[in-house]
Amino acid sequence: MGFGFSSKPFFLFLSFLVFSSFLELYYPLVSASDDTTLVYKGCAKQSFTDPAGIYSQALSALFQTLVSQSMKVKFYKTTTGTGQTTITGLFQCRGDLSNSDCYNCASRLPTLADKLCGKTLAARIQLYGCYMLYEVAGFAQISGMEMLFKTCGSTNVAGTGFEERRDTAFSVLESGVVSNHGFYTTNYQSVYLLGQCEGDVGDSDCGECVKSAVQRAQVECGSSISGQIYLHKCFISYNYYPNGAPRRSSSPYPHSSSSSSSSGTGQNTGRTVAIILGGAASVGFLVILLMFARNVMKKKHDDY
Repeated sequence: MGFGFSSKPFFLFLSFLVFSSFLELYYPLVSASDDTTLVYKGCAKQSFTDPAGIYSQALSALFQTLVSQSMKVKFYKTTTGTGQTTITGLFQCRGDLSNSDCYNCASRLPTLADKLCGKTLAARIQLYGCYMLYEVAGFAQISGMEMLFKTCGSTNVAGTGFEERRDTAFSVLESGVVSNHGFYTTNYQSVYLLGQCEGDVGDSDCGECVKSAVQRAQVECGSSISGQIYLHKCFISYNYYPNGAPRRSSSPYPHSSSSSSSSGTGQNTGRTVAIILGGAASVGFLVILLMFARNVMKKKHDDY
């Protein structure tokens, strides 16, 4: 009497082992967020002379404070140094970012400021998910309505009632950003919009700033399918999806998918696939075991 192995069940068993080892390999990868992509830089033309390193120390202390606060809040403004070496700075993250995403974004800003602007009297670094600015005491102030940067989509939507639809959506955005105290996203008939004001701007001034940004978008971008307008104290972005928002990201706003949001869809999809594959593999494994046991019993019976 002896036990024998049928080649077919054994081959299926090996196939299962190989298949299960590839489950993780084919788990869908989550696309990287673009929150830390540079939108624009603003650097003062004048640099500070710092033979004793006083300005550098004050600026470094400012950066450290701002980055540490980004783990807790989405907006923070502070001042370091004394007298002529006083430096005022702030950071702000987009309102839909989580604390970890905010920190991940803000922590990149000091290095970028040094790399892109050097030791200038003032600098502003704007990423898709956050921005940081600082000004040395005495630096000339600019209006909160000053336009710093704009970009308009290369595709135009003409003759389809798009501009009327977009303008209605803009009106919803203007009121929404006030009632929601500085940050608002909305979707009106396939027009997706986002607006945000600097954290220390009051509701009324925020509404005026966003209204000004909207007017700039209407003039500067015309019938463009998308646009972004950055003023000193606020910014807006819009995107029109006539065929529906893309499914690749859970956030259809232009350049505003946070990693927490975008990875949510990717991870859920991946988990669903993994569950389906895992369930199928488990059933297959059970069938293989039953076949194997049946083969063993049949062989045992034949031996008798």
